[in-house]
Amino acid sequence: MTLLIARRVEPGYEASFEKWAKGILDSASRFPGHLGYGLFRSSGGDAPWFLVHRFRDDAACRAWQESPERAAWFADCEGHHHTEIARRTLTGMETWFAKPGSTRPAPPKWKMAISATLAIYPISLLGSYFLTPHLTTLPLYLSSAVIAVVFNVLMTYAAMPAVSRLLRGWLTGRGGM
Repeated sequence: MTLLIARRVEPGYEASFEKWAKGILDSASRFPGHLGYGLFRSSGGDAPWFLVHRFRDDAACRAWQESPERAAWFADCEGHHHTEIARRTLTGMETWFAKPGSTRPAPPKWKMAISATLAIYPISLLGSYFLTPHLTTLPLYLSSAVIAVVFNVLMTYAAMPAVSRLLRGWLTGRGGM
């Protein structure tokens, strides 16, 4: 799961905030189940800074959120002049539906499931027809790996972007279907 936090930093306090943010991110990285992090600087003006934590699962994220170490970092953030303006927890497919730079919530899981099914179905059908017959001589673990790679690439770069674009209004609740 991924935790995305947007914080607005008052002008002139960017260096102290960045030092604080790097410290809290480094501290979180030592927690069991923490898979990585990122700090994205503001693009300027009133645009927020983004802190990203990746965790193995919800329990690992919750352990960090409830930890004394995290509480200590927040107890020591006075004078840094930053405010949390948005927080999102992404558990998987939400990233396919997120508009870059937006803090808009992801669509409901049932809408994401329908969208993913609409993307997977034609890939599965075409893969079964064109790809599978050429893989019959390979051991199962190799043919499965080839199918997984091809399907993943097609889902990530072709099918999901197209489906999420076509269904954007329905997914976001702004009309459509």
